[in-house]
Amino acid sequence: MSLKFYPFLAGVVLLAGCHIVSDEAATNQAKGKEAKAAPANNYQSLSFADAQPAATPADMPLLKVQLVLDQLRFSPGVIDGQDGQSLKLALRGFQQALGLPETGALDDATKKALERWRDIPALRRTAIPAAFAKGPFIPNFPGDAEQQAKLAFLGYRDLTEALAERFHTTPELLAKLNPNVTFAAGTVITVPNVRDVDPKTLGKDERGWNRTLQLLAVAPDQPQAAKVIVDKSDGVLRAFDETGKLIAQFPATMGSSHDPLPIGTWKIQGVSRNPDFHYNPKLFWDVSNAKDDVMLKPGPNGPVGVAWIDLSKPHYGIHGTSEPQTIGRAESHGCVRLTNWDAARLAQMVKVGTPAVFQK
Repeated sequence: MSLKFYPFLAGVVLLAGCHIVSDEAATNQAKGKEAKAAPANNYQSLSFADAQPAATPADMPLLKVQLVLDQLRFSPGVIDGQDGQSLKLALRGFQQALGLPETGALDDATKKALERWRDIPALRRTAIPAAFAKGPFIPNFPGDAEQQAKLAFLGYRDLTEALAERFHTTPELLAKLNPNVTFAAGTVITVPNVRDVDPKTLGKDERGWNRTLQLLAVAPDQPQAAKVIVDKSDGVLRAFDETGKLIAQFPATMGSSHDPLPIGTWKIQGVSRNPDFHYNPKLFWDVSNAKDDVMLKPGPNGPVGVAWIDLSKPHYGIHGTSEPQTIGRAESHGCVRLTNWDAARLAQMVKVGTPAVFQK
């Protein structure tokens, strides 16, 4: 089976929440051949200007593999240079799409298939743009929904957290790559080679969505999905095109013993980007019913992250998360959680009426 790689990539959600609520194009973007990045002292730009090449640490040989899979939408979750279940699943998705044996391992056939991206650097040096560094940030981000409701925006705690999401990685990897570095506007740092969104590709804005796409390095022109399958046994969400080809796979957190994944065939009823969120404590088994309903403003650290994809199953949806490193390693209250960048990708791939199959 041939594999086609596409170019990389409102309103109030009155929901209770998760039962609490062309190959060339891809290669060029990963190499940085899209629109030239603006300099870091441009106070209106969210683009990260290239400074100089960066060598991949010898103890992280898988970093390049994770980067390529991420940019081809076979997401390994966070890019951290480590082996693990999420990487194995991402490799299986890549192998399935190419018609290779689905071993989940970096075997000879898979290495050969990945050779076409051998010239893409795993890391790059870049200067932090002033517009990115100014936030706003919320250092003492409250854990309680009633306190969160007092905030005008549920933003990142600090610049490190924002940078981690921008480069699809973890604060821990950023610290390892940049020892004794204080992150600030104009500081040159080493990061995974997740390229900027070309501003020329951004369309009509919706609730600040263009800015969100830039902050997460997610291109608006994603391939269209004809069907989504959430597989509980594998812990992944897969998207297929109209011919039945696998075009994306994202690790997901789904359900728990208290709120199991609702097995069945549902339909997507709507996509809310940067949604407000109606928090209803009565739908949380682990929250007191005595607490009041509150309306939470948008933001990447909100309960549903940057996007809510509503399902025909009441109170259930597919959404982002404030803790990307927990995806595939924790439980949810019945909904399907993705990293914010994967949720943003999926939000560009689906539409009202797209089938969403939840299976064991």
